[in-house]
Amino acid sequence: MESGAYGSGGDQYPLQFSVEYPDRDLNRLTTAFRIIVAIPILIVLGALGGAEWSSWSDGNGGNGATMAAGGGGVLFFPALLMIVFRQKYPRWWYDWNLELLRFENRVFVFLGLLDDKYPSTDEHQSVSLDFPYPDAKQGLNRWLPLVKWFLAIPHYIVLIFLGLAAIVCVIIAWFAILFTGRYPKGLFDFIVGVMRWANRVTAYAFVLVTDKYPPFRLSP
Repeated sequence: MESGAYGSGGDQYPLQFSVEYPDRDLNRLTTAFRIIVAIPILIVLGALGGAEWSSWSDGNGGNGATMAAGGGGVLFFPALLMIVFRQKYPRWWYDWNLELLRFENRVFVFLGLLDDKYPSTDEHQSVSLDFPYPDAKQGLNRWLPLVKWFLAIPHYIVLIFLGLAAIVCVIIAWFAILFTGRYPKGLFDFIVGVMRWANRVTAYAFVLVTDKYPPFRLSP
C-alpha cells in the first residue's frame, strides 16, 4: 500500500500512512467536477466536527469545547487534561481519533484526485493510516502535551510551503487525468508524502499518541 517513491528509511515513525497508487484509468467525469461531487461527504465530515462541538460544549464548558472541536472533532484538550492529571488515555478517545483521521484522509485523498472511489465512512479503501495505542503512564511524558503544539511550529512553517506545492501538483494532475486518465506517479508520491508529514505532526502535537518528534521528511 506504500506510494514508494522515497524509500522506506531506517527510522520508522509510530504513525504509518500510505495510499495505494491507482494503476488504472481514473474517471474523467468525476475528476472534472470533483469539488462538486465531494460536497455531500464534506457535509458529513463537517457534521462530525459539529457534533463533537455540541457534545463537549454541553458537558464541559466553553474552553474545553473549543479545543475538542478543533481539527474537525479530534479530541485534543480532553486528552491533554487526562494525560497531565491522570496519566491516562481513554481507549475510546484513541479509537475515535484514529477512525476520524482515517475518514478525514479518505476525504482528502478523494479531493486530491488520488482516488476516484467515493470516500467511505468506515471502509479503509485505498488509504492506510495507523498509530499504536499509547501507554500514557509508561510511554508518554505527562507534561510534554502542554508544549507539543509549540514545539511543532517549525513543521507548521514547512507544511505551509509543502501544502502550496501540493495544491499546484493537484491542479497539474487534474489536467493530466482529464487528458490521459492517469495520475502522474511522481506527483502522486509527493502529495502522499505531504499528507504523511501532516499526519505525523497531528499525531504528535494534537492527537498526543507519541512523544517522538516528527521527522522532516516525506518518506515513511
